[in-house]
Amino acid sequence: MAFLGSAVRRVASAVRPPLSPLCRTRARSYSSTPTQEKSVPYETTLKQEDGVTSGPTKPLPRSADVVVIGGGSLGCQTVYHLAKMGLTNVVLLERDRLTAGTTWHTAGLLWQLRPSDVEVELLAHTRNVISKDLEEETGLHTGWIQNGGLFIASNKQRLDEYKRLMSLGKVYGIESHVLSPAETKDLYPLMNVDDLYGTLYVPKDGTMDPAGTCTTLSRAASARGAKVIENCPVTGITVRADDLGVKRVRAVETPHGTIETPCVVNCAGVWATKLGEMAGVRVPLVAMHHAYVVTERIEGIQNMPNVRDHDASVYLRLQGDALSVGGYEQNPIFWDEFAFIPNLEQTGIKSTVCGPESFTADHKPLMGEAPEVRGFFLGCGFNSAGMMLGGGCGRELAHWIIHGRPEKDMYGYDIRYIAVHEFSEHGFERFHNSSHESYAKNYSVVFPFDEPLASRNMRKDPFHQVLTEHGCVFQERHGWERPGWFNKDGPAPVKDYDYYGAYDSQKNVNYKYNELLGKEYTFDFPPHHDVIKSECLSCRHGVAVFDMSYFGKFYLTGPDAKKAADWLFTADVNKNPGSTVYTCMLNKRGGAEADLTVSRLEPGAAILPLAPESNGDAYYLAIGGGVAEHNWNHIRTVLQDQGFRCQLTDHSEDMGMISIQGPKSREVLQEVLDTDLSNESFPFSTHKVVNAAGHQVRAMRLSFVGELGWELHIPKDSCLPVYRAVMAAGAKHGIIDSGYRAIDSLSIEKGYRHWHADLRPDDTPLEAGLAFTCKLKSSIPFQGRDRLEKQKAEGLRRRIVCFTIDEKVPMFGLEAIFRNGVPVGHLRRSDYGFFIDKTIGYGYIRHPDGGVVSADFIRSGEFTLERMGVTYKAKAHLKTPFDPENKRVKGIYA
Repeated sequence: MAFLGSAVRRVASAVRPPLSPLCRTRARSYSSTPTQEKSVPYETTLKQEDGVTSGPTKPLPRSADVVVIGGGSLGCQTVYHLAKMGLTNVVLLERDRLTAGTTWHTAGLLWQLRPSDVEVELLAHTRNVISKDLEEETGLHTGWIQNGGLFIASNKQRLDEYKRLMSLGKVYGIESHVLSPAETKDLYPLMNVDDLYGTLYVPKDGTMDPAGTCTTLSRAASARGAKVIENCPVTGITVRADDLGVKRVRAVETPHGTIETPCVVNCAGVWATKLGEMAGVRVPLVAMHHAYVVTERIEGIQNMPNVRDHDASVYLRLQGDALSVGGYEQNPIFWDEFAFIPNLEQTGIKSTVCGPESFTADHKPLMGEAPEVRGFFLGCGFNSAGMMLGGGCGRELAHWIIHGRPEKDMYGYDIRYIAVHEFSEHGFERFHNSSHESYAKNYSVVFPFDEPLASRNMRKDPFHQVLTEHGCVFQERHGWERPGWFNKDGPAPVKDYDYYGAYDSQKNVNYKYNELLGKEYTFDFPPHHDVIKSECLSCRHGVAVFDMSYFGKFYLTGPDAKKAADWLFTADVNKNPGSTVYTCMLNKRGGAEADLTVSRLEPGAAILPLAPESNGDAYYLAIGGGVAEHNWNHIRTVLQDQGFRCQLTDHSEDMGMISIQGPKSREVLQEVLDTDLSNESFPFSTHKVVNAAGHQVRAMRLSFVGELGWELHIPKDSCLPVYRAVMAAGAKHGIIDSGYRAIDSLSIEKGYRHWHADLRPDDTPLEAGLAFTCKLKSSIPFQGRDRLEKQKAEGLRRRIVCFTIDEKVPMFGLEAIFRNGVPVGHLRRSDYGFFIDKTIGYGYIRHPDGGVVSADFIRSGEFTLERMGVTYKAKAHLKTPFDPENKRVKGIYA
């Protein structure tokens, strides 16, 4: 508990008592008087895994539409929102008493600002439910206290992060103030401000009471017809395959009877993994020890705001006239390292509250329908944020269950993005290491280009070693190592994880990769800004090679492949074989679940991995690797729901992929490929199987950077020979390796979308400027078409807009957009465009009065962007400022 020392030093005027035996070498406590035992709902719940002392509190029904398992924050919020949305035949089962698992020991803090627009919205809903809705519905007070929140910054980078949050908050009407040390002292007289750089004060943050909240939620749900049953453990989940072989939930088993149900929601907290095993569902979370202490009375602390000192990794929660003090250290104890966790420990000086918290590999919760079993939903793995995210996530989970998809962009939480490889031979090591890092970095500054150090080198493509030798600084995406940028000072390999020196691990020394990563810890341009500029301009003026091997590569075949393609894809992909089409896939609400390219193949014998066996329609799908698993599961779910007789096969690991782009790409590749690359013989958006340096490859004339270029999809064993031939042919043209940092810049300069940045499941193609991908002029039905037609007829209430500024300052997304001084949105994505020499940003804007966002509305407005509290005049563009006529991808260079 080293964080106690930091906490005590921060609260300068608190009593300075004798040292606690638990933390004698590191920290001073607040009082020498023993405290009374903390009141908890079930003292032995964390020690007793088997058995209960009494039967269920209510009779079990024979059937239910939904059974929610777990009576903590997420379970209670989910059953409440299900009932509120009209699904009343719902049951919540709790093995003991409400909040008895992990919720009882939560600090209950609610901070409104996070570096994510979606999470800001989720938190806002939780706050509304806790502070307003429940009391209006039930007449009961949940225990909500609006005492405000104070974020402590000890350095410029931290305060810059807070300023970014402040600017984003203005879009959502969240009041916040950046305070100087002196102003902080006026607000919080007990605060030691000697080492402060500044603070962020949010007056309407507050504190939730776990027991009061969950009790009120259960009463509100029960009043609408839901059944909340305590003292009823679950012993099994019945799963059966349907006529198509799809596994589905059928029933929940308990010692007191069986409930038939098509839907189970796993809200079991740290026990979610065990519950998942009952249904054959893998739940990738790790339970870790988390503790906080409760001080004795501190004179003058009453009504003070809660405090988060991220740099000291500590939080201070107001608890009447005392404080709860907790934090996150780099050596957390894993659940499997001790036989039990004490839920209350008396130190003789203060009470120490200690219990398990579930953490995930990427520090994001696990939600949604499990890919292994239909009807089995997850709502767990909340990384100590289950109370404050509970209301928003409970509502989204309820919408997911009732309507098939959530309303908001929940991709980052969706269990479907976890790939099969995550559970391979490296699975436990990956989750153990990554979950440790997510815990250790829980309070770290969220920098735009940070990369993990844990669980690296899990998936490496055939080019990995040679690119490492060329100085590649890799990024991690979905387990894959993909090129980020190329360091001109030599190799910077990723080393084995060292746990940041914790657990007596030998800390990595002379770690060049980590040193380069550290130089990116800034909200200014990084030191290697000019290196990325060189990669971008080499592509714009000459030729560059991008390794894109991490892409997902799927084949869609079978008797109903054409029907499936018509229904899945917004564009008409049923053109002549040899065509390649850029398209979207939508959910039922018209939101974009993916963007990808679909190539129609000639029927014939298999030439794996370049072509599948097909006697009819067959399609090759190429999808960004970071979202490939999400796409795979979306397609599979649609095929199951529609009953299409198709096969979806994955050849992502069997092929590499390089993209050769730039004005000189044709000259380079004409020496390598045995086919005519002229516009007439190889037009844009077409593909062929050709020979490259004696090896068969699939060549596609496509571009994700806005230049003349081709992608080569190459069987794994042929990757290096083809790459070497390309580099040799390109040497006289100045060919270089380039990475995804260059792709990010080049693509935003061209106005191309990045899925899950400026194109998400809560965006329609019409709003995103992608109407050209939709076959609305045809009569062909596709999923989400009815929503698009309705939106087109009514007019767009929000739409994406391109902005540029003249000042040479970086932007990264989340910057506030103002029209005539009124906030109308925020940037989703931003980068520097080196060819036009400007910062570029894309964001969705709304009309302040809720009306249609027309072209005239955009043209007539004066726009500004706010970055970290500073306003910059911006120019709005209805078309991309770079090559708006698309001449360069056609090979037309003036």
